[in-house]
Amino acid sequence: MKYLITGASGHLGQKVVANLRTMTAEANIRLGIHNMKKRDLFEGFGGEISHLDYHDPDTVNKSFTNVDVLVYIPSITYNLSDRIDEFENVLAGAQRNNVGSFIFVSFFADQTNNPFQMSPFYAYVPRRLAGSGLSYAYVRNSLYADPLAPYLPELIERGNVIYPVGDSPMSFISRDDSAKAIASLAVQAVMRDRGQSYLLSMPHNYNMVELSKIMSKVTGKHIGYHPVSLQEFADIYAAEGDGNELASMYAGGAMGLLAETSHDFHRLTGEYPMEMEEYLRKNYQPTD
Repeated sequence: MKYLITGASGHLGQKVVANLRTMTAEANIRLGIHNMKKRDLFEGFGGEISHLDYHDPDTVNKSFTNVDVLVYIPSITYNLSDRIDEFENVLAGAQRNNVGSFIFVSFFADQTNNPFQMSPFYAYVPRRLAGSGLSYAYVRNSLYADPLAPYLPELIERGNVIYPVGDSPMSFISRDDSAKAIASLAVQAVMRDRGQSYLLSMPHNYNMVELSKIMSKVTGKHIGYHPVSLQEFADIYAAEGDGNELASMYAGGAMGLLAETSHDFHRLTGEYPMEMEEYLRKNYQPTD
């Protein structure tokens, strides 16, 4: 059994690889990496490392040869056309090379009325896979909790959570837990290959009053909730290059479209995901 992890050097990819190494022999694992300088991240790794450029059919073919299970983690980009082009190249490569099982790592902002700029991509891929002739399953991650811990010092300084979602709750999962579920899915044939969809989330969602209370409890500092407007949010984070994109995502959140939860993590792993307070306590590092 040969498992290929694309985006293996990314934040989520590295964690999927680490979990998969505990579930199968390293010789069964192939890592697809675009920037081969990052192979140093896997020093001592006993499996294969393959150069994978989604826009180079030769590297796609070499990476996809004799692959039984492909875990496709898309590149991080807010360019919708680029993301679709990348996927189409991956799909064509999987078909050419008779990949046995295709696992698409997705995001749950895929509703038809979701204004998030990348929502069309997340809605498009499962429908495209359905007609591909491939065996497949897909994972819909909720919002990653990971950025919240390093964000806490800024929130303490502001005194408030500012997400422009009003009274709507949002759902979260940690990358560690997402990776564990994805690796578990990859090694369990009975759970994949029939177009199954899995939503990975904590058991509960949180409105921003609840979230700010947890943050106050963890940090020992008062953090309230005072939402800014969508445009103010976009302007605040424009310098980081993704202000408008994030604002479009939270516009969906304000509509209640980022609130879905499930018990799929437990169904895939037999365990329970870390909840928000425990996660923040484990990962928050005070700056003073």
